[in-house]
Formats: sequence, structure tokens, C-alpha cells
Amino acid sequence: MKLILAIVNNEDSAVVSSALTKEHFTVTRLSTTGGFLMVGNTTLLIGTEDDKVKQAKKIIADHCSERTHHATSTESFGRGYSDGALSGDIKVGGATVFVLSVDETDKY
Repeated sequence: MKLILAIVNNEDSAVVSSALTKEHFTVTRLSTTGGFLMVGNTTLLIGTEDDKVKQAKKIIADHCSERTHHATSTESFGRGYSDGALSGDIKVGGATVFVLSVDETDKY
């Protein structure tokens, strides 16, 4: 059994979740914040059998698009960066995916 943690852009989360659900994956969505821009994103929790991981990752990759974000000089870029030091166009989107082995599951 595997647990897939997929961190996706908020703009892609509904489409990715729907596509995964359509293919009979169970998805839990969490609102999260972090990364370089310290903006909102969505972390998807997907529990699945080992042989379904490749399919889930393909669905995630197919529905997460990369886009350009224009950062203004007033945006905060996390600790230590502000005041226009990093303003300009920045590529955002896509997905960061972690696949974890699950040794045991329980339902209460």
C-alpha cells in the first residue's frame, strides 16, 4: 500500500481531484500554504495499491499545468526576502509528489 502526497496549485486542485476520483482513487484535499511564494496550495492525500501509483502520478501530471506568475515588489517571498529583491516573472504550478510506503492502516 502507498500514500501519495501531491502538492498542487490551487488553480489545478479541483480538476486533479475530479480526474483521480473518476478513475476510482480516493482523495482527501487539504488547504496548505508554503513554498517559495508562501501562497496557498492544495495537498492531496491519495491512498492506493502499489500497482496503481504510476496511474495516479500520470493523472496528476496530466492535470497540473505550469504557469508564469508575475511577482510584484510588495509580495513576501518567505523569511528574509522582500522589498523587490525577487520581483519579476516566476514559473509556478505543476505538482510536487511524494510516494510513501504504508505498513499498516486502521479504521476506527
